[in-house]
Amino acid sequence: MSDVFVEASGVSKSYPSREALCDVDLIVRCGEVHGLLGPNGAGKTTLLRVLLGLVRRDAGRVTILGRDVEPMAGALPDGVAGMIDVPAFYPYMSARRNLTLLARLDGMRSAVRDDAVQATLERTGLAADADAKVAAYSAGMRQRLGLAAALLRSPQVLLLDEPTSSLDPVAARDVRELARHFANEGAAVLLSSHDMAEVEELCSTVTIIDRGHVVFSGTVDELRKRAPAVPCSLHTSDDVAARVIASRSPGINVVSSGRGGLEILADVAALDAFVIALGHTGIAIRGLERRSRSLESLFFEITAPAAEKRDLELAS
Repeated sequence: MSDVFVEASGVSKSYPSREALCDVDLIVRCGEVHGLLGPNGAGKTTLLRVLLGLVRRDAGRVTILGRDVEPMAGALPDGVAGMIDVPAFYPYMSARRNLTLLARLDGMRSAVRDDAVQATLERTGLAADADAKVAAYSAGMRQRLGLAAALLRSPQVLLLDEPTSSLDPVAARDVRELARHFANEGAAVLLSSHDMAEVEELCSTVTIIDRGHVVFSGTVDELRKRAPAVPCSLHTSDDVAARVIASRSPGINVVSSGRGGLEILADVAALDAFVIALGHTGIAIRGLERRSRSLESLFFEITAPAAEKRDLELAS
């Protein structure tokens, strides 16, 4: 069996008022947590709905676990689960009864149903409140119940749409650990999130979409290499004079650091030229540390041009 568990090729979807997805390609392999990023309205949730067969695509192909996914064609293949948007349950029933009903409708044998529901409740931290009506649940508890419903299927493919929204830090940490656990066990996890720190912590590969178009797809390391500007922390024998020289140096952007010294953004060639210029003027370098770009800064760098273009179109 191929290590590609989820593949979308040339997927497009339009609504009367907008183009939601345009020729989108996506690959998620077993054993990885793949981040799906994009501004609000970029098409992330639409793509997840297409992958789960909940929305009829206009063009393209989707395969999950080697099987073609046809929209509105019935039940998902075994081993595939997802949590999209805000989870909805019967409010007058308990969490346990909701999950038991879902397990029965999904064809789970009665001999294992109760044990599976209890184990899932425990994994998501809901065991103590399992018999309370869902109407009394907080937003965070409903979010965990949505995750519990997905985990009932013991998924090999897990599609999650902002699973840590509405969760407190401890619960969010637990959800991240669950996602990491499933990937370590060989599952493919596709995680849509607005939390860049979360994506940076969990994901080795990412796809960024904006206005329905893929603007980047690859590893996090490849995303960092794409950024021409390298952030550096610089300490010299004369930071004031160094800043003056920086203002005259092409390709150098510098600001004062709250910790002392200077913060610099520059590509490698510009940074080399700047360091040589400092030496020629007798300014000693006491510390120069290159740092990795945060995923958040790279995300804004990639999507900002499209956002600016959109603002110009709206203004005109």
